[in-house]
Amino acid sequence: MVGKRIKAPGLVLGVLLMTIGPSVAIGPVPVAIAQTNPATPKAEAQQLLQQGIQQFQTGQFEAALQSWQKALTIYRAIKDQQGEGDALGNLGAAYNVMGNYPKAIEYHQQSLAIAQQNQSRRSEGNILGNLGNAYLSLGDYPEAIEYYEKSLAIAREIKDKRGEGNFLGNLGIAYNALGNYPKAIAYQEQSLAITRQLKDRRGEGAALGNLSNAYDALGNYPKAIAYQEQSLAIARQLKDPLGEGAALGSLGNAYNALGNYPKAIAYQEQSLAIAQQLKDPLGASQALGSLGNAYNALGNYPKAIEYHEKSLAIKRALKDRRGEGISLGNLGNTYYLLGNYSKAIEYQEQSLAIAQQLKDRRGEGVSLGSLGNAYLTQGNYSKAIAYYEQSLTINREIKDRKGESISRSNLGLTLLKLNRLPEAESNLRSAIAIQESLRTGLTDRNKISIADTQKDAYINLQKVLITQKKSEAALEIAERGRARALVELLASRFNYESQVDLQKTIQAPNINAIRQIAKTQNATLVQYSIVSSEQLYIWVIKPTGEITFRSTQLDSSQPLAQLVSSSRSEMGVRGRAGIQIARQPTPSDQPNPLAKLYQSLIAPIAQDLPTDPKQRVIFLPQGELFLVPFAALPDAQNRPLIERHTISTAPSIQTLALTQTLAQRPKNKGGAVIVGDPTMPIYKDEPLQPLPAARQEAIAISQQLNTPPLIGAQATKATVLQQMPNARLLHFATHGLLDPVQGDIPGAIALTPSGQDNGFLSAAEIFNLKLNADLVVLSACDTGRGEITGDGVVGLSRSFIAAGAPSVIVSLWAVNDQSTSELMQEFYRQLKQQPDKAQALRQAMLITKQRYPDPSHWAAFTLVGEAQ
Repeated sequence: MVGKRIKAPGLVLGVLLMTIGPSVAIGPVPVAIAQTNPATPKAEAQQLLQQGIQQFQTGQFEAALQSWQKALTIYRAIKDQQGEGDALGNLGAAYNVMGNYPKAIEYHQQSLAIAQQNQSRRSEGNILGNLGNAYLSLGDYPEAIEYYEKSLAIAREIKDKRGEGNFLGNLGIAYNALGNYPKAIAYQEQSLAITRQLKDRRGEGAALGNLSNAYDALGNYPKAIAYQEQSLAIARQLKDPLGEGAALGSLGNAYNALGNYPKAIAYQEQSLAIAQQLKDPLGASQALGSLGNAYNALGNYPKAIEYHEKSLAIKRALKDRRGEGISLGNLGNTYYLLGNYSKAIEYQEQSLAIAQQLKDRRGEGVSLGSLGNAYLTQGNYSKAIAYYEQSLTINREIKDRKGESISRSNLGLTLLKLNRLPEAESNLRSAIAIQESLRTGLTDRNKISIADTQKDAYINLQKVLITQKKSEAALEIAERGRARALVELLASRFNYESQVDLQKTIQAPNINAIRQIAKTQNATLVQYSIVSSEQLYIWVIKPTGEITFRSTQLDSSQPLAQLVSSSRSEMGVRGRAGIQIARQPTPSDQPNPLAKLYQSLIAPIAQDLPTDPKQRVIFLPQGELFLVPFAALPDAQNRPLIERHTISTAPSIQTLALTQTLAQRPKNKGGAVIVGDPTMPIYKDEPLQPLPAARQEAIAISQQLNTPPLIGAQATKATVLQQMPNARLLHFATHGLLDPVQGDIPGAIALTPSGQDNGFLSAAEIFNLKLNADLVVLSACDTGRGEITGDGVVGLSRSFIAAGAPSVIVSLWAVNDQSTSELMQEFYRQLKQQPDKAQALRQAMLITKQRYPDPSHWAAFTLVGEAQ
């Protein structure tokens, strides 16, 4: 049982899904007995044991219980201790699956006593593992881990590699439940290594599935999908339909979390078809429940209710009390989203009663939290608080750190609505502290993923602080909630004398440090925070240290994301090879989307910006604002912003301090790498189009810099990679791709293929390079785009900064070949006259604008990072 989250306004709504669980020891499986009437009581007991196993594996738990009870009676009558122990252990496993955990523990303890008395170490290890499963189901994770560690020690002692792999996997599941994701992944990877060593394909598929679940919990859905697809391939290769159905269901859950609901439904329908074909009611009920969750997310609540009710009916027929509680809770969530709060509460109370009856502490905590959500939305804040506090008590008791952070976050929101601001602040700060602790030890990509699942507490705390008129403290929280993974990555790649220096560097800056960064940059910083669909917070930090805060109301009828998208359509952006993209002009009776963006983003702070156009303004966007062409935003007199200000952007204030440190490194004595119009690689079965103007651009710039260019067949990926580490400047005039060509980072640069490579330099490869370049210019299509996250745009620009480039110039759309060539040549002419990259780009834009007035020709490019 795993807690999943779907979004409701301002809070977290708990959804329980059945997923791959810990390995269960059932057996031993005896040789099939052929007789209809077994000749001896022992043979009859063995046949009953075998029959129960077959029933258990097809979800007939009640029938399996009856078979094993009969077998137990016979074994006890004939005083066969080994058989008695096997029957007791299997009865414990059945009660565990059915949700009767106290009974499961009772039977496992009896089985354990027999195994220890007979000194059967293998049986003892398996039973200890099953006891761990029961305590895991109860939500007692420390106790579960203790049993798993004992079973692991025995497996290693008797050199049972298969058992060792299983118990390592179970430990991974337990640590995943505790929110210790690095440890969870480490155990699952050890489990996977053993299954591969043993050539145990079925075990390998299970380990891959559990690794997928760990990455799913982190919010790293691309990696979760990659592992689950490997698990699915193994199941199909082994012709294991049960494993295939489970993998398809898990893939459906991952796509549901990603918001790809049609794909989620397609996978769940395949999973359901397999379960129905196998007459596997348990698998069918899980697929039906997941289909219900997908239709929930789509807003098709009648269909969601239909699927959840079918799932509930099956679980009741199976007497699967735990599953019944999950289905009731999911039905409660659907009625909650429908706005039928009385029915939502009714179902959640039934779910809670089952969890309490089963002593399922984790399920109880989720049900209590869901009841709190329902009462909060009804405006019954006192009742909501009571339920959240009970949920918090349970989460702390079972050491569920993630659950505790959710409870505290939702409590904070409720207290905010009651205007109990100090209490709200305390709970939200505690929630954030827990969330940040859950990121410790994760890889960069996983830090990004998990942070994107944790943003609500940062937003609500900003609201609390602004309500208390603590705008500077709110700025600290806004900064603390963005680009943390990039900050930690850049800091870790510097050489510090001690770990203390590193820890100081990665701490989120306080208000004095923020002021100092603005002063050191000698620039006006503009930080945006989207706190709701109707409200935007803006801070302006001047080089003098003066900080101004503005809160502005947004047009709820046209969300920011839609407005940004409309502005791009209105400009009719073009392809780098000159391909025209259909322009969608704004009707005359509606304001220009770019002008509306100006009114929302710039007009509230226009009086706070510098009057000298040479004074730099650094925008720190959030979310969809990373796609805004700030240079093109027109004021009431239709003057674009670039005419009045020198502009650059950054993912966070603290990254400015770190990129400045990069810029202050000893200057590289290497030359420039100028790439233009390579011999184009094949993309989606067709070669990319040549770029004649990009070739002219590269030749002209190389003449300015007195450096031979790499054009056509010379611009091989191998040659470029060889020259990049020592270059002081990198310029790429070629095609850029948005797709993740390699790894899980979107973006690639098209180069000439050679040897074994396909010609694409991926963002993932760039991320792992060590560069000394002072400036990288990506004169290609969409190089500033990618996956928009709380860490900024994950794509080419972030990869180059992570590799050591303090300044990167990127494009926000598919740029025109000829006008881009002229703009870039002008940029380098300006850069020769004065060293400020942002001012050079501004002048190049203004000059290009004279010849090409349409902003699609000159406003695509933005400087990310350092200007000096």
